[in-house]
Amino acid sequence: MTNPFLIAHHMGALDGWPHPANTLEAIEASLRDGADIIEIDATALADHDYLLVHDPVLESETTGTGEVGALSSAAARTLRVKWRGAATDHAVPQLRDVVALFLRHPGHTQLQIDFKNAVPFASDEPLQRLADIVAPLGERVIVSSGADWQMRRLRRFAPRLRLGYDIMWAIDWSAQPETRDPRELPKTVGAYGYLDDHPIAARRIWSTTVYLENRIEALLGLVPDVKVFYVRWSFILRCHADGFDLPAFLHARGIAIDAWTLDVGRPGHAEACLALRALGVDFYKTNTPHAVRDLLTGKAR
Repeated sequence: MTNPFLIAHHMGALDGWPHPANTLEAIEASLRDGADIIEIDATALADHDYLLVHDPVLESETTGTGEVGALSSAAARTLRVKWRGAATDHAVPQLRDVVALFLRHPGHTQLQIDFKNAVPFASDEPLQRLADIVAPLGERVIVSSGADWQMRRLRRFAPRLRLGYDIMWAIDWSAQPETRDPRELPKTVGAYGYLDDHPIAARRIWSTTVYLENRIEALLGLVPDVKVFYVRWSFILRCHADGFDLPAFLHARGIAIDAWTLDVGRPGHAEACLALRALGVDFYKTNTPHAVRDLLTGKAR
């Protein structure tokens, strides 16, 4: 296996989580560690900036309450991070803080911004804001989202910004679909065994391989000049079991693939990493970056 691969530190993770997720301390530690890619979450504030939180409300990850989008950047400076249910002394970073930190650490590390605003904005100002904030990073940054409609509009303000697309709201797979949150998309297990609300999935006519090729091909044009597809790791392996080589399909079209989220120590994840490596997956998103790298380079015992 000679094709290169990159490790993406999920929310700035290092093995064992020495710092809370999505904090400047975690991000800087990963920068100093020489991370290939650092992934963070970003949700728009009412003005000026984006907050590094996963959810649209403040309660789950911060000491604040209410909607992230209703809070000013200045007011957000008083927030502290909640980690594993408890308040900490860590300030909740804003995206401009992260960009400044990256600029103080010139090098190869890339920043992946997982754009969390799925609901369209009333105006395009937040998208212009995002484009302006990340512009100083140039090729070191990529913005990704499952909200393809947001990425299409963002492209208007950032014609050269690298964009990625997470397919999870369009098509996915679960070994236990009955355990999923009923609010999550897709809601339906289609005729081919995949989570897919598209009419094509309602009745089995094609082979599963043809169905998968058709569905992925339909997604290619949703984000203009998309650079990376972000895909649940188990979906990639399920496709392979059904005769469809998703990494090869994307590579033939000049698109890289990121498999999320793989943590050595969780049941089946080490074996999955090796299987994905054999398929030529490009990026491995993980909370255990050292363990994954050791595994993929043959250093793990």
